[in-house]
Amino acid sequence: MTGMDSEKQVKSKKDDNIVYVYGPGGPFGPMEELAKHFSKEKGIQVQVIAGPEGEWIDNAKQDADIIYGGSSYMLRNFLFSHPGLVKEDSWVELYSRPAGILVRKGNPKSIQTFADLTKDQVRIVDVNGAGQLGLWEDLAGRKGLIPGIQQNIAFSVKTSAEAIELWNSDSTIDAWITYESWHYRLQNETDLVTFPEEEKLYRGTPAALTVKGANKKAAESFLTYLQTEEAHEVFRKWGWK
Repeated sequence: MTGMDSEKQVKSKKDDNIVYVYGPGGPFGPMEELAKHFSKEKGIQVQVIAGPEGEWIDNAKQDADIIYGGSSYMLRNFLFSHPGLVKEDSWVELYSRPAGILVRKGNPKSIQTFADLTKDQVRIVDVNGAGQLGLWEDLAGRKGLIPGIQQNIAFSVKTSAEAIELWNSDSTIDAWITYESWHYRLQNETDLVTFPEEEKLYRGTPAALTVKGANKKAAESFLTYLQTEEAHEVFRKWGWK
C-alpha cells in the first residue's frame, strides 16, 4: 500500500453533525489518527479529506470546517487563492517537521549526506510545491551545492502524490528531498537519511477554521484538540518535532 492509498476522497454530504477537515497529503497520517481519537472520545465525527487541492477544493468550498497546510506558505497561498473561505484570525501553527532524504530500500547508492546527492548517477525527484517549494534549494544553498543538486534533478513535479507515483513506477529514481514524515507514510518503499540536528530545516503545519467552521462549536473544539500535548505526541510519532 502506498502512502496515498488510505486517503479519503468523499463527496460533500453537507452534514452539520460532521466536522470536515481538508488539506494536503503530507499531514494526513496524524490528522486522521487524531480525528479518530477525537471522534471516539467526544462522540463527534471528524472526516479528514486529504490530497492535492484540485481533488477536493470544490467540496471544501461547500462544507469545509477546517483547512490545514503542509507549510505556512502553503496555507497563505490558499488564502490568496480562495479569499473569504478561511477565517484568518483563527490560524494556529501546530507542529514543525524536519526535512530529510528518502532513498530506496537498502540505500543502494549509499547516500549518507546531502553532498552525496551531487554525485554522478544519482537521480532526484523534486516536488516544486505542496509545502516543499524551495526546500532543497534552502538546504543546498547553505553548502554551495545548488548547481550540483540542480543537475541531478531528473523529475520536477507539483505534488507529493505525483512524486510517489514516479517513485513506484520508475526505479531509476534514487532520492527525494522532502520531509522525514513522508518516510512514515512510505516505510515499505523507502529508507530515511536524516540530517544532523544543526543542519535540519523545519517548516510548519498551520490550520484554521473556515468561515462556516467558525460557527460550529465542534470544529472549534477539534482545532483546540489539535493543539494539546496528546495531539503533539501523535504528530511526533509521524515524524514531526
